[in-house]
Amino acid sequence: MKYVVVCGGVVSGLGKGITISSIGVILKACGLRVSSIKIDPYLNVDAGTMSPFEHGEVFVLDDGGEADLDIGNYERFLEITLTRDHNITTGKVYDQVIKRERTGDYLGKTVQVVPHITDAIQDWMERVAHVPVDGTDEPPDVCLVEVGGTVGDIESMVFLEALRQFQFRVGPENFLLAHVSLVPVLGSVGEQKTKPTQHGIKELRSVGLTPDLIICRAQEKLEPGTKAKIGMFCHIKPDCVMSVHDVSNIYHVPIMLTAQNIHHKIFAKLGLAPPNAEPRLDRWVAMAEGIDRCTDDVTIGLVGKYTGLQDAYLSVIKGLKHASIATGRNLVIEWIDACGLEEATKSKDEAAYEKAWASLKAVDGILVPGGFGTRGVEGKIAAAQYARTSGTPFFGICLGFQCAVIEYARNVVGWKDAHSAEFDEHTDKPVIIFMPEINASQMGGTMRLGARKSLLAHTLQAPGADGTAEPAQTLASYLYAGKSAVSERHRHRYEVNPELTPDLEAAGLFFTGKDDQGKRMEIAELPRDVHPFYFAVQYHPEFKSHPHSPSPPFLGLITASIGRLADVPAHQASALTPPISPPRRKNRAAAGSSPAALDLED
Repeated sequence: MKYVVVCGGVVSGLGKGITISSIGVILKACGLRVSSIKIDPYLNVDAGTMSPFEHGEVFVLDDGGEADLDIGNYERFLEITLTRDHNITTGKVYDQVIKRERTGDYLGKTVQVVPHITDAIQDWMERVAHVPVDGTDEPPDVCLVEVGGTVGDIESMVFLEALRQFQFRVGPENFLLAHVSLVPVLGSVGEQKTKPTQHGIKELRSVGLTPDLIICRAQEKLEPGTKAKIGMFCHIKPDCVMSVHDVSNIYHVPIMLTAQNIHHKIFAKLGLAPPNAEPRLDRWVAMAEGIDRCTDDVTIGLVGKYTGLQDAYLSVIKGLKHASIATGRNLVIEWIDACGLEEATKSKDEAAYEKAWASLKAVDGILVPGGFGTRGVEGKIAAAQYARTSGTPFFGICLGFQCAVIEYARNVVGWKDAHSAEFDEHTDKPVIIFMPEINASQMGGTMRLGARKSLLAHTLQAPGADGTAEPAQTLASYLYAGKSAVSERHRHRYEVNPELTPDLEAAGLFFTGKDDQGKRMEIAELPRDVHPFYFAVQYHPEFKSHPHSPSPPFLGLITASIGRLADVPAHQASALTPPISPPRRKNRAAAGSSPAALDLED
């Protein structure tokens, strides 16, 4: 196994996740199998209980793991499926070691950070690195490891020490370290400053780690003199200093790194001889350049409660972006605070109320995403009502799905007091109820989590008795290309009350997707002869959207918003063009050998 480790310095948020994902794209395009691990130094067991305002979105995996949003970057860029164990946290590691101590696994020894915690981290990385993640039974050739935070953080020290030891455990020929750093330009001087990078590398070397590559984030391309200076003061060849400067879209990053021959540096250090000496990035280049050529806009109103931090809806944004790329449109998101749409806001700040409603009425389509808590719920319900009555394309996710059901129950069925039991325990029409099997006494990891199967209805009604009437195809069936079942990821504690769904369906809101037991409502929609696009799902399809294959509901929203819903099948056919995959191995090599020694099929 070969390991490419990426750490960061100076400041957080430099784009380590995009950088490591881009390296993975390049290696995969050279015919290698890749996997990724994210190390998060916080004491939380996972990201499940963390505030979106503080940490951004919680990314949900197929196995129900609640992980850092960078795991989402890996899955989207590399088209792989990771597990909860691919996200290592301080909380997970300490929990494992303490449990082993309690069961006597350490035979009475004094349990210490070194060697017990550091050994546990190394064992975890080695174990998870070999897990197949590309849908085959083939182990990866290269594991990409990102260390969260910045070098020098006290929280990261134990992981850096573990990596210092790990480079000797696996051997220097199997370990490459890349350091991402900021190269700022002071406005008054206009010179690219290398001192922050020098100090970051000094801090890194003080803990026994020397980078093989320095990847510099900058506004403009690094000047030759800047590269030479960093190389001289950081004890590295100038051609191993890579420039990752600002570009028009993030999909240019793999192309940019390829142009600097980063793959050759990696192959030389790790002794790799991949099937393709040069990465096959034709699809990637076409996508990145195609985005730059988009001139027509599609404006989507995102009605949420965490609009102050866009990372809180990162996967939703990516889902919209992937669909807009497929349709050749430039995505414009109109951020609308759900609270601004509420009558309570009108009495306190009429200007904010009017502004929110003016923004909502100006968009091409409306998306109401998930969320927790009562704040903004009435605004989301109001947005669903406006979309339904105005004919504006609408897509609701999780809480957005539930708000659409509540709105329909109130304003069409006539249950004026209809609500969710989450927000009104005393409502006489609880159209949304608490799921009976959920453990209400614990917050983390107790929701309905992970990939679950949903069964799709193909028609809204049966043909007439004389056999002449054609049944109307459901939106669910149309968007998912006629599939009878789909697997999507869930994260919720409340669900539609099955006792009240017959009345809702009798009034015209159809539940066209249910769980594999036929009991839980997964999809709600209005007939297309009633509304051009009114679609809501209990699950989170954004977590399985990819740049080359947009999520079907997101594709439906974007195409409907530009008046081209009929084009969905054509876009889906285009997305089915398979990427170039690594050849299957006839035999795995003996321990310690490189992929160059493997017997490859043509």
